Amino acid sequence: MLYRTHPKILHGSPASYARIRCACGYRWDPAGPKRSSLYAMNNPLLETNGLPAFSAIEPVHVRPAIERVLEANRHDIRSILSRDIDGWDSLVVPIEDLQHRLNTIWSPVRHLNAVRNSEELRNVYNECLPLLTEYHTEFGQNEALFRAYLRLEESAGSTLSPAHSRAVKNTVRDFRLAGVDLSGEKKSRFKAIMQKLASLSAKFEENLLDATNAWTHHIDDAQQLRGLPEQVLELTSKNARESGQEGWLLSLDFPTYHAILTHAHDRSLRKTYYEAWMTRASDRGPMSGRFDNGGLIPEILALRHETAQLLGFDNYAQYSLATKMAGAETEVMEFLKELAEHSVPAARKEIEELETFAGQTIEAWDLAYFAERYKQQRLQLSEDQLRPYFPLPRVLSGMFDVARHLYGVEFEEDHDFDSWHPDVRLFAVRNAAGEPRGEFYVDLYARPAKRGGAWMDECVVRKALGNGTIANPVAYLVCNFMPPVGEAPALLTHAEVVTLFHEFGHTLHHLMTTVDIPSVAGVNGVPWDAVELPSQFMENYAWQPEVLPLISGHYQTGAALPEDKFEMLKASRAFHAGLHSVRQLEFGIFDFRLHSEYSPEDPPCVLDVLKEVRSNVAVVPVPEFVRFPHGFSHIFAGGYSAGYYSYKWAEVLAADAFAAFEERGLFDRRTADAFRSEILERGGACDAMEAFVSFRGRKPQIEHLLRQSGMLR
Repeated sequence: MLYRTHPKILHGSPASYARIRCACGYRWDPAGPKRSSLYAMNNPLLETNGLPAFSAIEPVHVRPAIERVLEANRHDIRSILSRDIDGWDSLVVPIEDLQHRLNTIWSPVRHLNAVRNSEELRNVYNECLPLLTEYHTEFGQNEALFRAYLRLEESAGSTLSPAHSRAVKNTVRDFRLAGVDLSGEKKSRFKAIMQKLASLSAKFEENLLDATNAWTHHIDDAQQLRGLPEQVLELTSKNARESGQEGWLLSLDFPTYHAILTHAHDRSLRKTYYEAWMTRASDRGPMSGRFDNGGLIPEILALRHETAQLLGFDNYAQYSLATKMAGAETEVMEFLKELAEHSVPAARKEIEELETFAGQTIEAWDLAYFAERYKQQRLQLSEDQLRPYFPLPRVLSGMFDVARHLYGVEFEEDHDFDSWHPDVRLFAVRNAAGEPRGEFYVDLYARPAKRGGAWMDECVVRKALGNGTIANPVAYLVCNFMPPVGEAPALLTHAEVVTLFHEFGHTLHHLMTTVDIPSVAGVNGVPWDAVELPSQFMENYAWQPEVLPLISGHYQTGAALPEDKFEMLKASRAFHAGLHSVRQLEFGIFDFRLHSEYSPEDPPCVLDVLKEVRSNVAVVPVPEFVRFPHGFSHIFAGGYSAGYYSYKWAEVLAADAFAAFEERGLFDRRTADAFRSEILERGGACDAMEAFVSFRGRKPQIEHLLRQSGMLR
């Protein structure tokens, strides 16, 4: 997953206003506007040379820093507009700089709120959201600034470089998407909506985090834990001891939930956990009514629809597509329908085979358990049996080797840096000539007060605007794996290895850019439905026989993964591909229909829409108590609203791109150089389809994904 917003934060999901893109390495004139605050001086957030001083940042620093930089930015915008603007250097360069400056200060705050959440930080974070939303809406509706960009686009468009032209074109578009053309009353309403959406999205994610952290399950009968991996037993036993209890204390973090649904022989325990997970932040389940997101969802949908209509769109899906690779609602739905035509029959066949194997009807809490048993019988392969062969240090080292072979980059760990947690690591990246390309933090273990899931977020965006300020990119790579227990290193399932490769793909996309303009460098300016291409492309390498020896080796003996396991693991890639595909299609179609079919006169019952979608694509019935939308943070608190289809869209791009390597060689230098230069280095500085065609020589074809998934022979 990618945490990302549009460079200027002029439009997009409500969470855009909570997750402002970050960049470091810029210091503004200390003689500029000042705020009379005790914390305006000696504030670690205002010390923007180098990496953030995470250990020194306290909640009390946040609001004074944000207020001061917003005041400085407003002052500088007025100053820019008061002068004669005669081109790129007098308009775009200073605007890019001041946005860069704001993101420098907000990034560590946003990041800490996700990985070290506390009541104090959350409160001040939420206090700042309206300030940031007001500033970005004000910026996007600045008519004088808009006219200046428009004049530059019209007068110098043909003389600008492609990257410069793309940056200007995107910004002009985003002014319009921020309501710059609206009348005064409508502008005020747009601004109020943005404020409210920012607050609602933040509350949605807080409720989900609180609901996840609030529930635990204590067990004192070892029989109930039969089948669970030893690593889980050791960790949950440790949790119980630390809480002063006997037995085992199980939390609701994803690694524990996944282990129970996949391995626990006790069906009632699986059902208990399934219900707790699928009713988080809702009106049902063991925490019924606590942290309930039910009231937030219809309000978010209504405000999004109103936003779109204010700007002249029929619905929010049209508004969302204005910045995406797909051109129209029909194109998205036809794409999803075509995938469903292949996926649903495959999924139905897979569930029939699984029920025959299980000798019973498969309920939702049985699916992962019997799928794992069936895979063990059919492929002689168990995810958990593979854990000892994927110790995290080996996986990281081998993953870096893959990038080294592909792109000629080198990785060096930095042991002397300021961090937010002792488990965090920092790596520097250099190109073949030894020149620094950037750095990235790695934070891989689940813990309380840390948001679930896996993601890459920007800490520093590349910037070299020719005015003396230069910044190399820095990223956060975050996962939620089970931490090490005892003397053993963290041991990953192969699915977790794939997740790590995915987020590393995002990280490389961010770090390897050669674009000097922050708004189109790295992942910035890349259409949301194309931004998953580098991450899903990178997943492919975690499955290759040439790569598995680099990333695997028994953590105790160093023994290689047995040859027969190589073949079985490779064969497992297409195992239940239909079931996996229909799950993603369910989410994508549900999301897109919610936003494209919304009517204020007849607001949809969200659960009814989901039920209808499931009737067409799902093959395993779900119980009535399930409240999946209440935890669907991707679309209600993240950047994927009316865009969750992007995962499948980008899968097509990634499978087709990787097919070029299958045709020419896994580490073919010419092909790797082309992928690096046309996809990774260009970032958002060119049209996404043009970039793909430049690499592949043609437009993407869906057949490669279907073949990779075993749905086309």
